[in-house]
Amino acid sequence: MTTREENDLLTQVGPGTPGGDWFRRYWNPAALSEEVPAGGAPRPIRLLGEDLVLYRDEDGQVGCLGIHCSHRGADLSYGRLEDGGLRCIYHGWLYDRTGRCLEQPGEPTGSTFHEKIRHTAYPCEERGGMIFAYMGPGAPPLFPNYEFLMGPAENHLCSKYFQDDNYLQGNEGNVDPAHLGFLHRFFRPDQGDVRQEYHAGDLSPTIDPVETDWGLHAYAVRKVGDNHFIKVRSLVLPALTTVGSRGADYYLVNWHVPIDNEHHWRYGVSYSRKEPIEATERRLAHEGIDENFHLMRNRANRYLQDREEMKTQTYIGLGKDFVLHDTMVTESEGQIWDRTLEHLGYTDRAIVAMRKMILRAIQDVQEGKDPPGVVRDETQNDFADVIARDDMLPQEIDWRWHWKANKALAGVAR
Repeated sequence: MTTREENDLLTQVGPGTPGGDWFRRYWNPAALSEEVPAGGAPRPIRLLGEDLVLYRDEDGQVGCLGIHCSHRGADLSYGRLEDGGLRCIYHGWLYDRTGRCLEQPGEPTGSTFHEKIRHTAYPCEERGGMIFAYMGPGAPPLFPNYEFLMGPAENHLCSKYFQDDNYLQGNEGNVDPAHLGFLHRFFRPDQGDVRQEYHAGDLSPTIDPVETDWGLHAYAVRKVGDNHFIKVRSLVLPALTTVGSRGADYYLVNWHVPIDNEHHWRYGVSYSRKEPIEATERRLAHEGIDENFHLMRNRANRYLQDREEMKTQTYIGLGKDFVLHDTMVTESEGQIWDRTLEHLGYTDRAIVAMRKMILRAIQDVQEGKDPPGVVRDETQNDFADVIARDDMLPQEIDWRWHWKANKALAGVAR
């Protein structure tokens, strides 16, 4: 059982907390690139319990600064983009991306006071349509070579959704294969794909979490006639999981990024190895959310759950949007679920493994070590085994690591 102290370690992410110190050892998504366009206004954000501002300078580079001016606390998101940085509109102090104060117009000629100012600033990287920030101490680690962020821009699709709960509640659902036979069940075969029949046909899959250098692989094995239907998903610390596969060359990623202890962003990445993602799918990714990336069906309107639909079409009465399904159940647990009240069973094996791994990683940081998934040697910057696969195998084939032994195996197409 998770203790109250462990639950705090797992869920608290603010500055100075053990969990916050751990999270800050990684590159974390701070925004979608489209949110900080060239020539656009600075964008206020909240990340890991800190209030920050993102801006794109005149060179097109993204900066991430503490939102309150080091002079007297004015909000820099109202500032001017000029002269190589972001200028506060209160007294004209000018900051560059590194947090150096370049100018203090009100000071006497020849003053060097500006050289003493080191404003809060975090390095940024821009990959795959997303902006990332490193908020930890010292030199940043290498940016991970995640395949889903490295390919051509047209092969990526990025989106995000506000979640009114702690990041861990969202991410735990990604390594919970048992819920697929319930929460995401469609009663009419023409509404979904063949895999949903497999999920509903074996409600007690074999679940096998296998640890890696960066997290774990979560296997779920279901019997389908004389075969095994194998799902392999990858959990990468601190908070991303591959969640779906549409054939061997197309998969999805959920990245749960804390805003603070009670709220988070769920970033979604679709990645196709071989071909551009269609315009129709790009349009659908933005349906059902408002201009602030909040779901229109939410707790305030009870997600517009349709009890009549539950009788004949879907198990939960929320249509076919898996994001909406997951949001409803994780938000229903409250903003921070009290894990001391749980009664975990066999289906929670991967969740238990995940929590233990996070607690060990937090301890690593407390002992002055890099946690799993942080890379500083380019020869070790290899995340080729971060995958999502669905395969059908004869029962006599060993299903663990099957995808490594024969990477030509065809995935089960949607």
